[in-house]
Amino acid sequence: MSDPPKPLPPAALRTPCDPGRFSFETTAELEPLDGVVGQDRAVEAVRFAIGMRHDGYNLFAFGPEGTGKSSLVRRYLEHAATGQPVPSDWAYVNNFAEPHRPKALRLPPGKGGPLRQDMENLVEELQAAIPAAFESDEYRNRKTVIEEQFKEHQEEAFGGLQKRAKEQGIALIRTPVGLTMTPIRDGEVLEPAEFEKLPKEEKKRIKQALEELQRQLEETLHQVPRWEKDQREQIKALDRSVTSYVVGHLIDELKKAWADIPDVLEYLDAVRLDVVENADDFKPQERQSQEAMVAAATRRTLGAGSPFRRYQVNLLVDHGPPAGDEGDAGAAGGPGAPVVYEDHPTVPNLIGRIEHLSQFGTLLTDFTLIKAGALHRANGGYLVLDARRALLQPFTWETLMRTLRARRVRIESPAEALGWVGTVTLEPEPIPLDVKVVLLGEPILYYLLTRFEPDFRELFKVAADFDTSMDRDGDGTEHYARLIGTVAAREGLRALDRGAVARVVEHGARLAEDAEKLTTHMGTVVDLVREADFWAGEANAKVVRADHVQKAIDAKVYRSDRLRQRIQEEIRRGTLVIETEGARVGQVNGLSVIQLDHFAFGRPSRITCRVRMGKGEVVDIEREVALGGPLHSKGVMILSSYLTTRFAREIPLTLSASLVFEQSYGGVEGDSASSAELYALLSALADIPVSQSLAVTGSVDQTGRVQAIGGVNEKIEGFFDVCAARGLTGGEGVLIPASNVKHLMLREDVVDAVGEGRFRVYAVETIDQGIEILTGVAAGRADAEGAYPIGSVNRAVERRLMAMARQARTFTADTGRMKPTGREDEPR
Repeated sequence: MSDPPKPLPPAALRTPCDPGRFSFETTAELEPLDGVVGQDRAVEAVRFAIGMRHDGYNLFAFGPEGTGKSSLVRRYLEHAATGQPVPSDWAYVNNFAEPHRPKALRLPPGKGGPLRQDMENLVEELQAAIPAAFESDEYRNRKTVIEEQFKEHQEEAFGGLQKRAKEQGIALIRTPVGLTMTPIRDGEVLEPAEFEKLPKEEKKRIKQALEELQRQLEETLHQVPRWEKDQREQIKALDRSVTSYVVGHLIDELKKAWADIPDVLEYLDAVRLDVVENADDFKPQERQSQEAMVAAATRRTLGAGSPFRRYQVNLLVDHGPPAGDEGDAGAAGGPGAPVVYEDHPTVPNLIGRIEHLSQFGTLLTDFTLIKAGALHRANGGYLVLDARRALLQPFTWETLMRTLRARRVRIESPAEALGWVGTVTLEPEPIPLDVKVVLLGEPILYYLLTRFEPDFRELFKVAADFDTSMDRDGDGTEHYARLIGTVAAREGLRALDRGAVARVVEHGARLAEDAEKLTTHMGTVVDLVREADFWAGEANAKVVRADHVQKAIDAKVYRSDRLRQRIQEEIRRGTLVIETEGARVGQVNGLSVIQLDHFAFGRPSRITCRVRMGKGEVVDIEREVALGGPLHSKGVMILSSYLTTRFAREIPLTLSASLVFEQSYGGVEGDSASSAELYALLSALADIPVSQSLAVTGSVDQTGRVQAIGGVNEKIEGFFDVCAARGLTGGEGVLIPASNVKHLMLREDVVDAVGEGRFRVYAVETIDQGIEILTGVAAGRADAEGAYPIGSVNRAVERRLMAMARQARTFTADTGRMKPTGREDEPR
């Protein structure tokens, strides 16, 4: 059997970055980095999504926060948008036929503002021209003719009736209650007493004449309303004629300016008809008819306010130049397609809203109170949303999916969409939608939506997967240096010298948990550069040096490691029992990692094992009390398989073993302690003590191969800190999987201790290698007959298991009385 592995040399524990590999003195000499670092796959996906103009090719960019999703997407969208045409302006105008359904007008880019101004000018001109026309002598003369005709007709009718009555001795008299007939004689009205003195025939004649004349009077009075109506219609026709002449000239001038946009021409024709029909609105109030005044008051009550609001243009989306800019029309803030970032994606912010005004306790609205949403502003361009925020806002996700599916923006509140609103409100005409939506989020959101949201799969066919690390090769390191220089220059920070850049590169490898990789979590790297600049300023340095970067790293750790220090203190004081001297049977120092958001640290844990005769079970006490997670339980179950495969192929496995993390008061998850648990189990079975100056990490498979785990640097440093606090003797060390060596980026103090022979790090490939280091006893390899060498660990384990099997048979044969055939279960 080969010798156990030797401790790793210091060079294997940390891969430094040589400052001499850089050709610059400070980052001020470097060219700015135009692009992103280490995200080639994501960049290709973003470019593809931008260039793919077919339906459904929206983009979901996912990766951990800080990997540069937002900045990369923003950069490429804005670059692509500058080369695309400026989209149309959109406006809502009054629908004169159905006011509750405003019409949407599509206008060439930059034309919305001029149209709005033209309509404002038109109303101002009409307010001056129409009253002037009504004040003209021609209008007054024509109106006087109509009124005189009415008077003449009325006088003619009543005059003829009065003449016929007089011929028959009857007078037509006007009283406070109206017109009446009464007999007269010699021009005087007959009193009732005098009328009774008349001859019978005379009275009869007068009564008959009164009845006939009364009938004619009633007929004439019935004609008066019709005559008045005819007069009003003639005056109204006159008003329309005058108004049509005035407005026709002005509208015709506007139609010449907008001749190339049919929708605007159609709208102007509707405006002409409405102005003509509502000419009274333009008259001075004292000259308005009572009917017109009532109509105007009704419109104000219904929310129109000024009657001229209905001629306004509600410019929803304006791609014209900003106020005061005389340049070419384009998207506000720059030419090209719009790129809109909506950081609060509520339903109104997404699809727009209809605002209301309060008048006399009532909420009123009209088309001028329609407000645009992010989809309106991004129409013809790009809309960027945070997926998590969109999912958290009520009804936003459903609204977004429905809108993208329909390819049109319909403004309605969630209550309307659910049918909860029964009151009359506006129903604006939907606007056609042509937009590329980009969602930013975590990987878990993307995979959940892909699995459970059918519309999502059809609408977001492109995924940009942002990596968390990149290769630490020559190009990668150079790009890192340029990135650091770009950040320093962009934010006005001090330049970094070569040593500082090298230290940032080393820290990037540490964050990537791989000596051959660099983190692409640019948010953390940028924060480190900023904080190093702060400490350089505190030292009055002109450039940032490596010690300033190290100070920034140490200061951040100090701000975050209160819990780590408290645990180390309790271990040092003996409250948490971790032995680093001597040897124990069935007890191994395991290593775990505690993750506190952005800060992780290693914590040693005491793992113990006890065995006895039983039913072949390895009991995980953590799982029994619901403190062990599924991965940890899986690791423990693998131990039973390992024992059966190696030692109990031809005999029953009759042990009962219990494993526990001592002084563990929280959940335990992961399989990185499975090798330590197996070492404790083998020690308990073989009754061979394990050195307590060593700690162990690594998972194990059923064949005994030790497998890689995460957090290897933090675990080693956690045990190192415990041992260093008690005084290093040279016997302390850690066993790690050999496949984790490439991940080592240990602190310099740990590397220095290893170089001085005061601490050791072993890389093991198998359980046999590890048990030899821990016990100082050969593991033993089975010979051709399957027997292990005498004095080996495996021989002792096999003998103990065979003894348990014989004891179990004896116990079964002699029920109630067991004859001991092996040693006591409890280790020494």
